[in-house]
Amino acid sequence: MLSAPLASALARRGIHYGWVMVALTFLVALSSSGAMGVQGALLLPLQREFGWETGTISGALALRLLLFGVMAPFGAALLQRYGLVRMVVLAMTLVVVGCLLSLRMTTTWELWLYWGVITGLGTGMTALILGATVANRWFAQRRGLVIGVLTAAAAAGQLALLPLGAWLAQDQGWRVAMVPGLVVCAAATVLMALFGRDHPSDLGLAAYGETAVTPPAAPTGNPVRTAFATLADASGSKVFWILFATFLICGLSTNGLIQTHFIPLCADFGMAEVQAASVLAMMGVFNFIGTVASGWLSDRYDNRKLLFWYYGLRGLSLLWLPSSTFSLYGLSIFALFYGLDWIATVPPTVRLAGQAFGRDKAPLVFGWVFVGHQVGAAIAAFGAGLSRDALASYLPAFYLAGAACLVAAVMVLGVRARQAAAPVPAA
Repeated sequence: MLSAPLASALARRGIHYGWVMVALTFLVALSSSGAMGVQGALLLPLQREFGWETGTISGALALRLLLFGVMAPFGAALLQRYGLVRMVVLAMTLVVVGCLLSLRMTTTWELWLYWGVITGLGTGMTALILGATVANRWFAQRRGLVIGVLTAAAAAGQLALLPLGAWLAQDQGWRVAMVPGLVVCAAATVLMALFGRDHPSDLGLAAYGETAVTPPAAPTGNPVRTAFATLADASGSKVFWILFATFLICGLSTNGLIQTHFIPLCADFGMAEVQAASVLAMMGVFNFIGTVASGWLSDRYDNRKLLFWYYGLRGLSLLWLPSSTFSLYGLSIFALFYGLDWIATVPPTVRLAGQAFGRDKAPLVFGWVFVGHQVGAAIAAFGAGLSRDALASYLPAFYLAGAACLVAAVMVLGVRARQAAAPVPAA
């Protein structure tokens, strides 16, 4: 294994191998999110080539988002049972295969199978739960910062690949637009297979910030049964349901809505697709900054209050969006305020889950909370498409999402400090 000599070389320089795992996980998340994010720029090209309705295409994307979330708790259990590296390689292979098959699709059932089912299953195993697992296994200190950095990988993928994908789709066709994402996904898969390790103890190391090397417990049990047992334990807690509901609203107001429909929305108001993709990439810049900063803040301040501000500001920005006149100046202001807290909600949510349910159970509990996020994303992706087909306007969907964010801002204050600090005992 190449990881052992690299770990020894880094140790001589005082660098913990956990940071290599952060880099590898960042690349996996960046490549998968970038490859999937490009699909938001392909709605209009697909409509032009095949004549498919917005609701049909967004329905396939909604299915992917739903599977992306539903797989999260089972993905966490599979990571525990079969190993992080093995499952990441399998997941990324599914993403690449689904995208490659879609290059030859001509019917809607193929769209739903390749973009909906196959890539949905693949991305579900490399979802935010992967970052939470790496942070919990490899870091006893700086965990909030690590979660912030790994969550920001989604923004980095969007920033790196979306404008290029939009330009290629307009100039070379939508099939060519998907190629850069596939290349990066393949490279990330190879690097994880060569350098990734499941636990610090595999290299004779303690987690970052600890001194004792603690071998993990031998994996036992059925992953599906483990996932549902964790849900049964967590569902008796008020904290779980508040986090689930607010994260559902988070998904409703982010990747299901903005990432899927922002470019067609701007096109409805006369903005060119490449220009709209550039605004979306601008959000990615602020998203990256905001999410890393959120990870740093979540280690130092009350996570409930952070979430109150994140949801509140996001809701106000969505309600203001129609007033931007969809000029480059107006949308730049929106990109600033919306982008800073696009997924900044993740580090505080993960921290609250960890405080309430304990270090070992936190990734699995967060996996179930993430199901709520992707249910909301699927509702927004499909619902906004229906709104566009039935009402010739996306705006009702954006107004509803903005109002829901204000509700989430109030809801999250219902988590009491003592509830978030005391782990729920196992059944």
